[in-house]
Amino acid sequence: MSDHPTPSARARELVAGAYDTHIHVAPDVMRRRIDDVSLAGRFAEVGLAGFVLKSHYVPTAERAEVVRNAVPGVDVLGALTLNGSVGGLNPVAVEIAGRQGARIVWLPTVDCANQRECQACEPEGATPPMWAQLQADLAEQGIMAPAIDVVDSDGAIVPALREVLSVIAKHDMVLATGHLSGDEITTVVDAAADLGVRRIVVTHPEFTSQRLSVQVQRHLAERGALMERCFTTPYTGKVSWDTLFDHIRRVGPEHSLLSSDLGQPFNPPVEDGLALLADRLLEAGFTEDEVHVMAVTNTRRVAAAPSAVTA
Repeated sequence: MSDHPTPSARARELVAGAYDTHIHVAPDVMRRRIDDVSLAGRFAEVGLAGFVLKSHYVPTAERAEVVRNAVPGVDVLGALTLNGSVGGLNPVAVEIAGRQGARIVWLPTVDCANQRECQACEPEGATPPMWAQLQADLAEQGIMAPAIDVVDSDGAIVPALREVLSVIAKHDMVLATGHLSGDEITTVVDAAADLGVRRIVVTHPEFTSQRLSVQVQRHLAERGALMERCFTTPYTGKVSWDTLFDHIRRVGPEHSLLSSDLGQPFNPPVEDGLALLADRLLEAGFTEDEVHVMAVTNTRRVAAAPSAVTA
């Protein structure tokens, strides 16, 4: 029997037509709560439009196409994360992903220099990310990829990243900032905007290895970036709910994007994530219109889907 909360009918209705742009499901290199085909069926049942398959280690565009064909009516989208397993800041991998229809390119997460060097401690009682054990296993075997730098000693983006950003812009894919530091994110977002990248998402700015200030978030929002507010970050104790709500209010709901970051076996069902987050926001005093913008309008913008039709 699950101890997880259940979304309200009001929240379910409010997030109908949304995309969950950040999930982790099977098949994967670690245990997951559900597989992608089964999840697509559940999304259809609860009225969600689709989801983006995120893996820290492998491209997912081919997989997404298979799931779309297996479950018509649910828009499953592929992605690429530029960690060592795909060659890091590899413009060839990005070009191939773009030709396959991948929607999001995450900059390095588990292999970025910031994540490797991050000394931020998890708050007491927080649940550690599942990839941490896999990274430890790779290190024990002596085959962990070298840390990936995105900026040089002068604080400018490295040439390989400039090539990557150009390819993202050419294919009109979404740039997500991964686990970079605040200073790196600012440099990268400025460069991406200047290079013509039209859709930028700042990956969970409240996460332990990001911890972006409101001032930094406001600057990024001015450059057109959306701040990703992940359900799991407060749910697993990495940040307080009050801090998340405060950031949304001070940066502006119109600059925020809701996602779940779910799929771990010990967390709630993936299809419940957006609605559970909506319930928490409503309880905190956000309006239905504000929640709808964050959950539906902005996720559909990232997915490059037509605006949702409301009754």
